[in-house]
Amino acid sequence: MRAETRHQLKEDRFSKATIHAAEQTVHWTVEHQSRLVIAGIVVAVTALIGFGGWYYMNSQDEKASLELGSATRVLEQQVRPAGVPAQPGFPSFASAQERATEARKQFQAIVDKYPRTRTADMARYFVGLTSSQVGDNAAAERALQEAAKSSNKDLASLGKFALAAVFRAENKDAQAIDLYKQLIEKPSGVVSKITAQLELASFYEGRQKPDEAKRIYDQIQKESPATEAASLAQQRASKLK
Repeated sequence: MRAETRHQLKEDRFSKATIHAAEQTVHWTVEHQSRLVIAGIVVAVTALIGFGGWYYMNSQDEKASLELGSATRVLEQQVRPAGVPAQPGFPSFASAQERATEARKQFQAIVDKYPRTRTADMARYFVGLTSSQVGDNAAAERALQEAAKSSNKDLASLGKFALAAVFRAENKDAQAIDLYKQLIEKPSGVVSKITAQLELASFYEGRQKPDEAKRIYDQIQKESPATEAASLAQQRASKLK
């Protein structure tokens, strides 16, 4: 198989797993996430694949990338319905938490073995996601704060987006609001301005602050008229009391 073909296959596998993980992230970060936001994150996260061939920068990164591909595939494996036993030859998990626990172990191993690689930066992000999924918010904070400090704009914005959700779960409202405002001021290809605006408005709704939420929804309609985002903002605003 030609080298470039192997490279493309690796990117395809990694893209699929990353998108799947992003969908899961959106699911656990927001109680009432819109399809628009999901689509924005899923589509834009593929920009992370454009690191310019960072799988092949050095031998350590090459090894790390292979292990990262394996770890992300864990997140794609099925969760069995209650009472259904595991089937030989068909990897599955008894619960989403069990799956996240196994994936976190593998992502953390990559960070420990290849701490200075670019792949480890992505692995830290996934450590943060899976830590939150298993209820370890302290570990999630640490890992996502590292991701949020990444020199890569896309990875940093994903880290901030997920970290804001952890802060929301911990009722650290001021920190969550600050991160959303940072993302609104400096959006990326992964987390757009509208995505951050919708998340912040959703946060205000959950905190019983309809006036703050409506202000953001009105702003979206003004800045992006005749778009799906504007339509969604209008629908949400109309339900506020």
